[in-house]
Amino acid sequence: MKQFMDEDFLLSSETAKKLYHEYAAAMPIVDYHCHINPQEIFEDRKFETITQVWLGGDHYKWRQMRSNGIDERYITGDASDREKFQKWAETLEKAIGNPLYHWSHLELNKYFGYKGYLNGDTAEEVWNLCNEKLKEDGMTVRNMIRQSNVSLICTTDDPVDSLEWHKKIAADDSFDVQVLPAWRPDKAMNLEKPDYADYLKKLSEVSGVEVKDFESLIEALKVRMEYFGSVGCSVSDHALEYVMHEPASKEEIESIFAKRAGGESVTREEELKFKTAFMIALGREYHRMNWVMQLHYGCKRDNNKFRFNQLGPDTGYDCINNYAPSAQMADLLNALVATDELPKTILYSLNPNDNAAIGTIIGCFQDTSAVGKIQQGSAWWFNDHKAGMTEQMISLANLGLLGNFIGMLTDSRSFLSYTRHEYFRRIMCDLIGGWVENGEYPADYKALEKIVKGISYNNAVRYFEFDL
Repeated sequence: MKQFMDEDFLLSSETAKKLYHEYAAAMPIVDYHCHINPQEIFEDRKFETITQVWLGGDHYKWRQMRSNGIDERYITGDASDREKFQKWAETLEKAIGNPLYHWSHLELNKYFGYKGYLNGDTAEEVWNLCNEKLKEDGMTVRNMIRQSNVSLICTTDDPVDSLEWHKKIAADDSFDVQVLPAWRPDKAMNLEKPDYADYLKKLSEVSGVEVKDFESLIEALKVRMEYFGSVGCSVSDHALEYVMHEPASKEEIESIFAKRAGGESVTREEELKFKTAFMIALGREYHRMNWVMQLHYGCKRDNNKFRFNQLGPDTGYDCINNYAPSAQMADLLNALVATDELPKTILYSLNPNDNAAIGTIIGCFQDTSAVGKIQQGSAWWFNDHKAGMTEQMISLANLGLLGNFIGMLTDSRSFLSYTRHEYFRRIMCDLIGGWVENGEYPADYKALEKIVKGISYNNAVRYFEFDL
């Protein structure tokens, strides 16, 4: 029997151990997509309890606590931090086979030096250990980032954001990790939302462009893109239900915008036509500015309306959307490549059934302007577990070039989530090591080192053209 989560955790062959320990483990981390708060980085926040670090805003854990029948008071309610931690510990012991079990113990080991296992009985011990550790000077947000060997972070930012915290971090010579904004214009695109008119007013104010039609909307966004670029942004991100392609004339798009601006609701067909025009217009700007376009899709959000009305969005009530027509995705990319304005693009689907479709689509749009110009993104959200990561990499290897894969991201709101990179790297090394052990790839360690270090870090640095 192997020891629980020892130094060779998830590494099932001698080759896998060599690949991980000699090549992957020491590589820095470039976190090109996350949801952490740049203000907390600038202010170098210290957390008072492990509950604040672990359970504040973590809907992954909230979902499992609800699955364990825990009352909402102990999840998002007014229970004490100690009570909430106890309920999480009691839930975790049942999470056999769940990545949260592994992530939680990787974090306890790396940041708190705890090598046991957390359950209802050990909760008091772990609570006291972690909270004492959090009192130390070395457990500030910045030091957690340094300890994680992170070289660069891209946050997620709305076009109307001031980016003041990014500027302050950049001006602070005492912190050498780059913290860059990433452009997330969903609110500018989602004209079906009830607060769309209010958002356009904010965009008009910050851009200095009165948004009165679709053309001026794009002009206002271009102004903000230039501003984001001046603060170091070179990455965009879109949350889509699916990657649509419903083309329409300029006149029809202007008519749809005028209808919505006038207070009327739009039809589903009109919404898709508008969003198609929006994505094509911004995709062309990304190409002009040499930005990377990330498309996250396949999520059906806010399914529990009772809880949504109580708690709002991003509280653990989203699921996989099974509708993602690959033909429309190909058509959208084709609309951009037709005028030679397709930017570097990363495609993430929440539905693992889309792996093969993505693998075949990206092969249609590669060119010499960048190595691996069109990427299949890492296994995302409900897929960032051992099986999901393995399936995504096997599919990419079968249909493309795994050696050019840009690897893992945290997509997290927690400053302790960088152990997900360790988790990913162990799984990746075990997969590749298994192929070598099985005679499917030679024991060519010069090539293997380049592949493993590339997927761990180097490919992303090259792809995003980060100055590191």
